[in-house]
Amino acid sequence: MNNMQDFSGKTIVVTGGASGVGLALCRRFGRAGMNVVVADIEQKALDKAVSELASSGITAIGVVADVTNAESVENLAIKAYEQFSKVHILCNNAGVGVKEADRKIWNLSAKDWSWGYSVNVMGIANGIRAFVPRMLESGVEGHIVNTTSFNGGCIAFPTTPIYASSKAAVTSLTEVLYAQLAKESKKLKVHLLFPGPHMVNTQILASQRNRQAEFQDEVKVEDYMTMEDLKKSALGANIEFKLTEPEEVADACYDGICDDKFWIRPYLEDHQQMISARCDTLIKNLNPVVM
Repeated sequence: MNNMQDFSGKTIVVTGGASGVGLALCRRFGRAGMNVVVADIEQKALDKAVSELASSGITAIGVVADVTNAESVENLAIKAYEQFSKVHILCNNAGVGVKEADRKIWNLSAKDWSWGYSVNVMGIANGIRAFVPRMLESGVEGHIVNTTSFNGGCIAFPTTPIYASSKAAVTSLTEVLYAQLAKESKKLKVHLLFPGPHMVNTQILASQRNRQAEFQDEVKVEDYMTMEDLKKSALGANIEFKLTEPEEVADACYDGICDDKFWIRPYLEDHQQMISARCDTLIKNLNPVVM
């Protein structure tokens, strides 16, 4: 276990914290005694989440934050530090899924790409830029947790080009952050969270509800993904369709931080085989395996 064994009285910031994995993280670390800063773009969901946490005896505040906007994330950091003076854990968790399983990569619009990358990749970059300098300056023992996905973070499902490629970027940038902070500070640890091992039962299915005006297309795809869309993503990769609950992911994250693991990833044998097959093509300079 790492040297930050006692979470009590310390502070965690979670983006995308009003629902799904984000809210489960707020609950889990809140139960460990942490002050919780819940960040989300959706005011109504944010108010409900903070109210629920407070009713459970957790000290929590809510901050409306759009992770695609650097100024908004900077404001989140300002408010977190004003309220609690230090931040010990940052969970860059906000993410979206584009309804893309029925479309080819060449038919996805520029705004689809821009939205997916602005949330899934730039959202994390903005979090790093706003919080890491402050965490270094304050000298805290702390943790940065970036949420990726097996889809893209390890192998790419061919049904989800935007989502998979954005999560591949998250994996790469987090490995870089790990390497740079290893030389910069022994106090700040970096972790890569893979929700799973199965697809997670979250509101990412309804991501479109918060799609900002600047990312809207003139020709709209149906607003919401359905469970059938999610199944198509899984079946395209020949993976058995099951669901993991957000609370399981939060427990894995908590344990991973305590055990100082960079790769916080639940294991399934079929996942291991897919990773091995991909790595084999790299090592032996073979063509990709088509799923």
